[in-house]
Amino acid sequence: MDDPFTLDTGATAWILISAALVLLMTPGLSLFYGGMVRARTVLNMMLMSFTAIAVVAIAWTLGGYSIAFGDGIGGLFGNPVQFFGLAGTDEQSILAGSGVPFLVAAGFQMTFAIISAAIISGAIADRVKLGTWMVFCAVWVLVVYAPLAHMVWGGGLLGGDGPFAAIAEPVDFAGGTVVHINAGIAGLVLALVVGARKGFGKEPMRPHNLPLVMLGAALLWFGWFGFNAGSAGTADATAGLAWVNTTVATAAAMLGWALVEKIRDKHVTSLGAASGVVAGLVAITPAAAALNPVTSIVIGLLAGVACALAVGLKYRFGIDDSLDVVGVHLVGGLVGTILIGVLATDGGLIFGGGFSLLLVQILVAVAAMVFSGVLTAVIALVLKAVMGWRVPEADERAGIDITHHAESGYDLVGAPASRRPSVPRPAPSAPAAAEGAQPATAGEVR
Repeated sequence: MDDPFTLDTGATAWILISAALVLLMTPGLSLFYGGMVRARTVLNMMLMSFTAIAVVAIAWTLGGYSIAFGDGIGGLFGNPVQFFGLAGTDEQSILAGSGVPFLVAAGFQMTFAIISAAIISGAIADRVKLGTWMVFCAVWVLVVYAPLAHMVWGGGLLGGDGPFAAIAEPVDFAGGTVVHINAGIAGLVLALVVGARKGFGKEPMRPHNLPLVMLGAALLWFGWFGFNAGSAGTADATAGLAWVNTTVATAAAMLGWALVEKIRDKHVTSLGAASGVVAGLVAITPAAAALNPVTSIVIGLLAGVACALAVGLKYRFGIDDSLDVVGVHLVGGLVGTILIGVLATDGGLIFGGGFSLLLVQILVAVAAMVFSGVLTAVIALVLKAVMGWRVPEADERAGIDITHHAESGYDLVGAPASRRPSVPRPAPSAPAAAEGAQPATAGEVR
């Protein structure tokens, strides 16, 4: 393509399809998370993902894209008004060198911001106000996500134009730092600020619908091809490499998680298999185009083992990361980001590249954690003081679905009217038998 501003219909179609796949990941995440919580909060949990779509889409259009990909200011963020409302990015405006219209590129990147915010919700399941969560999503995307995206992908401090590039060019193909380390550390901060669920560590808090979890994991895996292969920018050999690497790394991670369960717990679980899938997807995201299929299997296997071991630490430290955002996304993101320095075919340690790339990958990962952790803490503490995070204890115990949304996920036919959750009622003195009979949560079975 001689003219850098000539429309490439093939690349445009590829990005549009990939954007649709990535957008599907957030409803898939809602199923994954919804099945992992207790029955009385399934709708609230799913609403947290769906409202993330609504809030982040608007925030991204009004300013998020400009902050992420506008002209840089100090290497930290882009000009926040440059593309306000995506002005000047109509269908005739082509992103230089890509052949893709600005609006298509902005829409593709919008879906990344959406899923990043939605991931965080799993750390604070069962206990927060939906309104506070929605405000958090809007502010976090503008103050944390978009600037970090600029630093990594928009010509900022953590990318190829930043100071680390003098040592080795940082690699984050599709979001190991921007999405997963970012969301993982934000989930940890929110879990600490919001506090644990009532009864955490003392009462059973088991997933109520494991088939829903499996379906959600399947949709995430399907949509993730848009995430990784789509990040190639067009349907070429790089996209094919990313597709294959995503598949084999995810498969290896599922086996790695299952191996840990079999050795430690003497049985393999469906929840572990689904969680292993997500761990592998997370780990290969930054490395999808930097590895070959064999090293992708290695990174997936290591991520599956590491994340399976990590999720139980929340009980040791008393941190109620409800649905293992930290154990899967933060740990998986760190594994994938750092091991690029060891396994990358171009510059990796085992391929004769020395320690330069490994050092840079570690520095970038640490910088992303510090940046996201500090700013997320500020946002979370301000919202705690102004709006409050927690629902009342009685509402939490009775279930947010009925007390805050006046509906329930399940209205069983034939159940006595007095047993149906049609009106708010006080919490039972013990967990419902139907819930108590379910398999253990992620942390409890591992």
